[in-house]
Amino acid sequence: MKSNELMPVYFIGHGSPMNAIANNDYTKALNKIANSISTPKAILMVSAHWLTKGTRITSMKLPKTIHDFGGFPKDLFEIKYPAIGDSELANQIINRVGPSNISPDFSEWGLDHGTWSVLRHIYPDANIPVLQLSLDMSMPAEFHFNLGKEIQFLGEQNVLIIGSGNVVHNLQLINWNENASAYDWAIEFDLWVKEKLLQKDFHSLVNDFYKMKTGKLSHPSLEHYLPLLYILGTLTNTDQLNQIFEGFQHASISMSSFKWDN
Repeated sequence: MKSNELMPVYFIGHGSPMNAIANNDYTKALNKIANSISTPKAILMVSAHWLTKGTRITSMKLPKTIHDFGGFPKDLFEIKYPAIGDSELANQIINRVGPSNISPDFSEWGLDHGTWSVLRHIYPDANIPVLQLSLDMSMPAEFHFNLGKEIQFLGEQNVLIIGSGNVVHNLQLINWNENASAYDWAIEFDLWVKEKLLQKDFHSLVNDFYKMKTGKLSHPSLEHYLPLLYILGTLTNTDQLNQIFEGFQHASISMSSFKWDN
């Protein structure tokens, strides 16, 4: 990697844990990622499934695989994603980030399904160190966007940053038929997000998404939207948007996934 070259960044819609063992158009899109970019020295995941007060980062040598769900087939609970951690990189991030104050986690967490259900389709051999960053749910949307700015430097160090959430995520109105037609409000919000991304209107994506009825319907709680804001914070003026997958599952979950690179 050239000194002035940045790793691309991704926002991946991860959807149901069942995607971890699926073979569908979505997972086939993930399968293509590794061969389309240079091999990273490490991966930093911002997952919708580690919610904390204060921001934390996994700092253990061997992060455990967390099965943070219930009611799914036994096969899912048997999956392990044995990637190693990188405590040195975690310390660098902690020391580099300013007022956001990231704390190390040596034992509480690990890699939840927002991380491993995605990575097992991109790097199935789990041969790249993985760190996970938590979401401080006590902080407003702008905080998460600004923290994304603070970790932008990782792209210069060959670290791949991936936000894992969903542009639309409403489990209260889910249709258990995976192929059910998406709700009109879900389609409308998904298109609004894509339009703002194309316009690079990050102000609206950070500040206006919850002012609309479609935004509130799309996110009864915000944890699946916030990883997108970290990715927006990492972007440079020259980063170009590519949508690597679009579609819905279960009527109320958008699987829209994006890549930005120079």
